[in-house]
Formats: sequence, structure tokens, C-alpha cells
Amino acid sequence: MEVVHTNGRRKKAVARVYLSDGKGAITVNGRDVKDYFSTATLQYKLEQAQALAGVEGQYDIKVNVEGGGTTGQAEAIGPVSYTHLR
Repeated sequence: MEVVHTNGRRKKAVARVYLSDGKGAITVNGRDVKDYFSTATLQYKLEQAQALAGVEGQYDIKVNVEGGGTTGQAEAIGPVSYTHLR
């Protein structure tokens, strides 16, 4: 799979999501997802996309997100990555 680029929005948050073959790493604004989103709930919103599509550990997700709060940012990323993983 080549790199797939897509966009997502939620409230004032805008996310640019890049999907590529990999080992399931999720990077948000150059940081690990666990460093960027400190609560387990927000981390789950991002990891849920891979779980629902049944492709956990198969794709790397790199995200550039800006605007809004952390919850809006997480919700801008999740559905977009699920749409392209299934």
C-alpha cells in the first residue's frame, strides 16, 4: 500500500491523516499518541479505528492536527482513519 492521505474535521479541529503499511504506530504532530493525548479515552478514540477495521498492527498512522481542543482533535482523526482502513 502506498501512502494514503485524507482529511478530517470536528468542530474547529482539522486533521490531515496519512496511512501507510507498518506496525500500528500512531504519531500525532510528530509525537507518540500516548504523549500527545494523555487520557486513555482520547487514545482509545484513535486506536478504535484500527480495531473496528480488524487491521490492528498493520498500518502506521501519521497525523497533523490543529485547532480546537484535544477532544475535537481526537474525534477529527478517528473516523477518517477508519473510513480508509476498511
